[in-house]
Amino acid sequence: MANVRTARPRDPLTPSELLKRRGVRHMKTVATGFLLGAAIVYITMRILQNHGVTGWTGYVEAAAEAGMVGGLADWFAVTALFKRPVGLPIPHTAIIPNRKDQFGEGLGTFVGENFLSEDVIRGRLSALGISKRTGQWLAHPDHAARVTKELATAVRGVLTVLRDEDIQTILGEAITTRLGKADLAVPLGGLLERFAESGGHYELVDMLAARTHDWLEAHPEAIERAVSSEAPVWSPRFLDDAVSRRIQRELVKLAANVRDDQHHPLRKALDRFLADYAQELKTDPETGRRVDKLKAGLLNHPELQGLVASGWTAMRQALIAAAEDPDSDLQVRARIGLRSLGRRLETDIRLQEKADGWVREVAVHLVTTYRAEITSLITDTVAAWDGPATSRKIELQVGRDLQFIRINGTVVGALAGLAIYALSQLAF
Repeated sequence: MANVRTARPRDPLTPSELLKRRGVRHMKTVATGFLLGAAIVYITMRILQNHGVTGWTGYVEAAAEAGMVGGLADWFAVTALFKRPVGLPIPHTAIIPNRKDQFGEGLGTFVGENFLSEDVIRGRLSALGISKRTGQWLAHPDHAARVTKELATAVRGVLTVLRDEDIQTILGEAITTRLGKADLAVPLGGLLERFAESGGHYELVDMLAARTHDWLEAHPEAIERAVSSEAPVWSPRFLDDAVSRRIQRELVKLAANVRDDQHHPLRKALDRFLADYAQELKTDPETGRRVDKLKAGLLNHPELQGLVASGWTAMRQALIAAAEDPDSDLQVRARIGLRSLGRRLETDIRLQEKADGWVREVAVHLVTTYRAEITSLITDTVAAWDGPATSRKIELQVGRDLQFIRINGTVVGALAGLAIYALSQLAF
């Protein structure tokens, strides 16, 4: 049974390529018409000469003959770029199908050197004034609202897709890992020192003293129970009651004094204690070890994962609700913030220069780092095409203009032939 060769199906053409194909075919018809016209004129002149018409027919014949030569030569040249003329295996024809990989590499190199160079990127981005244009666009209320809406949609989509269990696990591991490796004693000591120096604990002391005073006044029985439980068995009840009342009065008085006197010795003692303990946290190894032990106990506590889970769930629900409500405080603040940023970018020269500098540096970094990957998109795409497909795609892009070469070849050849024939007649 004879082998049957199946033709490889051609790659489908896009709508724009179909339109270009019609244009190429039209211009091929026009160029061929010029060539056929020259041939018809040549044949007509030969017939006239055979019937005795001489003189001017020689000039027209020479022009038509040279036009045919020029048209045929340019038809061969144009056709040889894309395929073998009339299917003959003539050397150096079908150039594009045979050398497409070299063309792809050359095109990739050309793009990389001339369009993706550092100087070109910097110059082009500097001329664009991206930050100012962005600021002018963002300053418009409708544009700020549009950006906010798109961001809210993206946030809602991401939060909807993410699984709570995965996020909770990641957050829990991140917290335990980061805090487990961190030395908290020294930063806690510095924080406590700044807190004490700024007097940030004064309001806390005021609140505790006031609550202690009110509680002691309202619960004398607690003092009575404490005194009765510690009193000897032989102590009479009236004596215990008297002692408890005296202790309560003194404690209430002490709490009131601490509450009302900003310079009370107990307050001063607390200031000294906080300062000393802050210094111990920063310098004492034993205190640091105790902090690490306490930290380890907290991180290993099973309630920590539950706290992380509940915190993430609450934050997720709040973010989704804010993303769904265009009048939510989060979206309103986002719109206001974007408009404010837009106005600053529009008017603040220093901010424009800084923002443009960031954009340039990021773009240059991306281009210089991934230039080879970007240009390989060209070379790999061309390499993936087969020869006929590459030739067809390129011909669709430039074939219409190339047909003018054939037309010009016919016309210029005819004029050159006419000039040569006329000069030869004059010379001889």
